[in-house]
Amino acid sequence: MTALSHDPLWPRAGDWPPLPADPAERVDLTLIGIPTHRTSLSPTGAHATPAAVRDALRRYSQFVVPDGVGPPCADLGALAFADVGDVPEPDGPDGEARAMRSVAQASARSRVLVALGGDNAATVPAALGTWGVDLATAGLVTLDAHHDLRDGVSNGSPVRRLIEAGLDGQRVVQVGIADFANSRAHTARALELGITIVHRDELHRRPMADVMAQALEIASSGGGPVHVDLDVDVCDRSVAPACPASIPGGIAAHELRAAARAAGAHPAVASVDLTEIDATADTPDQRTIRLAALCVLEVAAGLALRR
Repeated sequence: MTALSHDPLWPRAGDWPPLPADPAERVDLTLIGIPTHRTSLSPTGAHATPAAVRDALRRYSQFVVPDGVGPPCADLGALAFADVGDVPEPDGPDGEARAMRSVAQASARSRVLVALGGDNAATVPAALGTWGVDLATAGLVTLDAHHDLRDGVSNGSPVRRLIEAGLDGQRVVQVGIADFANSRAHTARALELGITIVHRDELHRRPMADVMAQALEIASSGGGPVHVDLDVDVCDRSVAPACPASIPGGIAAHELRAAARAAGAHPAVASVDLTEIDATADTPDQRTIRLAALCVLEVAAGLALRR
């Protein structure tokens, strides 16, 4: 990354400290990297993504401009941030268990945890590590072009695996499901499990804020913690070229950012992940990585608006 200018009146995001040494001290938002990539259905360099997103965060400030129409301006400067680094080798049974423990430890001391994948396999330890014993009451919202209900263990199976672990399909909402990106069998499986599906086309007719409000209401109906999976391949390929499975016609960058802010603002959301970006395949302008970094800040902006 090229050297960035320094201006004391323009403080940058990123470079967040580790969790405080005192285990009784809590923070508002903790960042953790879960660089899964070995079980991906397509070749990926997603393990390079957490470091790339951290670098990109430094390109942005923590200031949210008031728009005069929406809710009060979020003050990110009032939040306490931490970064616990990356989970080493999070793939495979041992690695996944290690990632769950790391997530659980960080989540217990944070209002919201943001996990940087890695491919979508990172969603399993990110969600289970946050939910812990609350699995029976937990909820899940995915922003994804795909159902992720495949058999086996891969980046195409996290939703199926979470439901098999005890998540109630009635409290799963999938936003952005796209044509030509799924199969008849997997869609039938989603409906049989009671999953609420919001098709990509519905987002042409409804604002993302309204869709997320409904999705989070369903996901939080059990009274437990909610995990939000922001699979960036839900976006149009023009804004997410580093996502191997992104397709033309996906959602816009501003829609994903709106979803991230809505997730951060909802009191039931305990964790969010950003997945399916291959940092080694991004364009020279890093448009996909920069979008992911902005989504981290949007989660923080939503968190700052919580009452």
